[in-house]
Amino acid sequence: MDRISDVVVVGGGIVGCAVAYELAKRGVQVQVIERSFVGSGATQASAGVLAPYVEAYHHSNLLGLATRSLDLYDDFISRVVEDSGISVQYRRTGTLEVARDAAAATRLAAIGKMCATHGVEAKWLDAREARKTESQLSNEIYGALLIASHGFVGASDLTEALRRAAVAHGTRFLTSKSVVRVTSIDSGVRIETSGDTVTCASAVIAAGSWSGLVEITGAKPLPVHPVRGQLLHLGWREQPLTRVVWSDGCYLVPWGDGSVLVGATVEKVGFDERSTVAGLRDLIEAARQIVPGVVDASFEAARVGLRPATPDEMPIIGQSSVIPGLVYATGHFRNGILLAPITGMLVAGLIVDHVQDAVLDSTAPSRFGEN
Repeated sequence: MDRISDVVVVGGGIVGCAVAYELAKRGVQVQVIERSFVGSGATQASAGVLAPYVEAYHHSNLLGLATRSLDLYDDFISRVVEDSGISVQYRRTGTLEVARDAAAATRLAAIGKMCATHGVEAKWLDAREARKTESQLSNEIYGALLIASHGFVGASDLTEALRRAAVAHGTRFLTSKSVVRVTSIDSGVRIETSGDTVTCASAVIAAGSWSGLVEITGAKPLPVHPVRGQLLHLGWREQPLTRVVWSDGCYLVPWGDGSVLVGATVEKVGFDERSTVAGLRDLIEAARQIVPGVVDASFEAARVGLRPATPDEMPIIGQSSVIPGLVYATGHFRNGILLAPITGMLVAGLIVDHVQDAVLDSTAPSRFGEN
């Protein structure tokens, strides 16, 4: 069966759904093809932390992209909630990154200075001040850096809201179908799945860790590889945390229902999506070192996601040099939730408005050869 769409988005995680929504809102007929279920892959195991000055402080290009995306978030959430008709948990209560020794404090001081150069409020708290801010912190901590503009969003909530909003604007979702090949044709692009063919004017590869497994006729495989992240969902009996708490070994995210998410491991194990005793043990120990009360929490669930990493830590966003109608939106690693608004905007700008944003120079797929 040969079906026709304006744009086919390959991948139904947070990035694919954001791209589909932004395209559909501009009047484009969109079809999303997802190998599993919408919101699977890395999205299902994301805590939704929005913290560019923690995640990307060491990488100027990534930091610039991430801060632009964070600036879009208030309006992005407002639009998606209105168009979907469902609520999304979204809090900008800041992050508190804890130093457990003098070396960590020195690193956080450098981040604080960098924040100041960007006009971002970042306040160093000594151990006493930090424990006054978050009473559950260990007595062994050295101090902490508070960045007020950070926050978190419910990743699954937001993905479902994006799906509904996209559907409200005419998008169709096809799940449990794997795309095996993308080929250039005179009328645009042909997408071949395991049992179907779709013809479209343009296509977007947003398949996360699986992006490199899609055969692009005439192109090199994308250098995207999976990195496993394990996440713990805990029932919380202690005084609730008021914001995201970080250390160099984990982060804790206070959920609206009083539970806490603890993440996340970084494991290069290929396409192994198992939750392991070793991984969960390491998360619990890292959390215990900064919030001792974690040992009294109840176990709710463990989640696993495969994050799509690239050699230079930058996502791959931009037009293919091999297939004129093909655009990439993948390789977001740990920052898919944070970068979803800017990625959707950039891809929609390319396809609908034919706008080549300057930031795409640093995310172009051509930096890895003919793709």
